[in-house]
Amino acid sequence: MDTAQPVITPQDLADGVADTPLLGEGAVVDTPMLTVDLDATLDAGTAARAAERALHADRLLVGVRRTPGPVPEAVAGLAAALDTTIVADAAFADRRMVGVTDPDAAVAELRDVVAANVHAAMVLGQVLRLSEELPVPQAIDVESLAYSTLLGTPGFRRWLRQRGPRPLPPPAPQDPVLVRRDGERLHITLNRPERRNAYGAEVRDGLVEALRLAIMDDTITTIVLDGSGPVFSAGGDLDEFGTTPDLATAHLIRTRAGAARLVSQLADRMEVRVHGSCVGAGIEVPAFAGRIVAAPGTVFRLPEVSMGLIPGAGGTVGVPRRIGRWRAFWLCATGAALDAGTALAWGLVDEISAGQ
Repeated sequence: MDTAQPVITPQDLADGVADTPLLGEGAVVDTPMLTVDLDATLDAGTAARAAERALHADRLLVGVRRTPGPVPEAVAGLAAALDTTIVADAAFADRRMVGVTDPDAAVAELRDVVAANVHAAMVLGQVLRLSEELPVPQAIDVESLAYSTLLGTPGFRRWLRQRGPRPLPPPAPQDPVLVRRDGERLHITLNRPERRNAYGAEVRDGLVEALRLAIMDDTITTIVLDGSGPVFSAGGDLDEFGTTPDLATAHLIRTRAGAARLVSQLADRMEVRVHGSCVGAGIEVPAFAGRIVAAPGTVFRLPEVSMGLIPGAGGTVGVPRRIGRWRAFWLCATGAALDAGTALAWGLVDEISAGQ
């Protein structure tokens, strides 16, 4: 494949242009991402053939449409088979598409991200597609197994070198998670403000213990989760990354000792109130709750791909079930900051409230 020409038409896609071998000499990935130009007139037959090819493609396929206004049905149908589609409308409502003011700049940004983090970006696309229709527990397992694979890649090793050696976080100077019961209501508060409520081992274990209490006691009809200090949660504690003794144990901790599966079980009873920054696990875990209320000014980010990884606290499962796998791919791949208003429009949160 000519890597200097990574833009193809739907007809090219239908004709199998994207189906050349993915791996070159030395197992180097050849052209990890192709851009599909969706501005040309597209008939239903070509769209259907292109979509069928796209569903079985090994490469990341990103649609781009610069023409403003309504998207023809054939184009929208093809977009559903791609990894994401960039359109020239910042307020675009279709969850299969990401609206931006400059589609070419957005595609160039995404191409640069993929080139810099090839393994993480490609695994992200595969996991989002694989887990789309799976039940939550199995989808979380798929995510975690993929995450474990990426821990051995050059991308993550590079990030560890750039981070440098770090001591483990000190023990919490207070209870890392506060639990209060008032009748049928259980109030859980992440309580490590000195570490921006990072989702480290102590906070994770305290949260899991509280959630298991709610699962065992069905007289608890309402669970409210919030965070102390200026931010809800800055995500995984970076000082703990790379410290698990082996990859299999890391997988079991993420899936069997993590909070995502429990929040999913409690979804119909659970509300999460977020504020400040919600990074990585700080939105991955809340995404499983039945209701998320955000304070004005809350910002959401999923930065793991830049670390050579994918979300590992359930982000490839809970987030796409709220906003669609296409927008989830964009958020995870680029690490873009999502403001509260856009999060509400996309369905990542259910309400913005100053009194949350």
